[in-house]
Amino acid sequence: MTRSTHPAPQSILVLGAGELGLPVLRNLARVAKRVPGATVSVLLRHSSIHTQVPEKKAEIDELRSLGIQMVAADLVNDSIDQLADVFAQFDTVIGCAGMVAGRETPMKLATAALKSGVKRYFPWQFGVDFEVIGRGSPQDLFDAQLDVRELLRAQDRTEWVIISTGMFTSFLFEPVFEVVDFENDTVNALGSLETSVTLTTPDDIGVLTAEIVFFEPRLRNEIVYLAGDTVTYGEVAELLERVLGRPFERNVWTVPYLLQELEKDPTHHIKKYRAVFAQGRGVAWPKAGTFNERHSIQVTTAEQWARAHLKA
Repeated sequence: MTRSTHPAPQSILVLGAGELGLPVLRNLARVAKRVPGATVSVLLRHSSIHTQVPEKKAEIDELRSLGIQMVAADLVNDSIDQLADVFAQFDTVIGCAGMVAGRETPMKLATAALKSGVKRYFPWQFGVDFEVIGRGSPQDLFDAQLDVRELLRAQDRTEWVIISTGMFTSFLFEPVFEVVDFENDTVNALGSLETSVTLTTPDDIGVLTAEIVFFEPRLRNEIVYLAGDTVTYGEVAELLERVLGRPFERNVWTVPYLLQELEKDPTHHIKKYRAVFAQGRGVAWPKAGTFNERHSIQVTTAEQWARAHLKA
């Protein structure tokens, strides 16, 4: 892979240590070891840092063992000024807290990042290409992400990097998403069997994010695309048949049908996502040209993930 022999040292703060935050932190800690002076910290609520829940405590202990510092703050309840004071102590801030805190959080965190004067900010935009999807899509949360992009582009003091990853690979196979119905051995294609979706695992996103953060020449003010795989829903049915050794029916949920279903239940987040992915805009891109492909970094395909996680 092409990279400078002397990446610049930087103090990095990751917001959150969940499904994406943990692999990002693990890989940042790994790459930081080859960069003298680089440090990695994670922002968590005080209660999370001092948790006695065995599973969570094991994660905190692991992060400490990797040399990652704990920073106590609350992304939801702390004010913009309070968060800006915390962010100001770092060179790079990376948002890995998701949108669980609600629609207002992405803008609140971006505003705090700009107010802090942090050198570089990676907002929580690990997902689809919001600009191609455009405003007014079935998933109204995406408009909040476009607001963040406009805010970042309207200034030149803080550099920004957006990492577009597509859908987390595992989510495609989640029963709650209902695209793959294992009970009835059916794939419910969103839009059509030819509609594509880009998939990347959180572990691969962690590896690639760490490389992007330390990459030289430094990446700034741009959108970086990743892809573990880009598949059609027809190809998903085919790979399931190969992996599980049994036939899968193909069923198509058209865009009009999914919009109708959303109208009946307009606050249902999964129905919003299904309608957006069915429209097929901004949810898939070729692997060719992605950061991982350009730099020959191995990633997990949908079929490799299925073979590792789905039992026949």
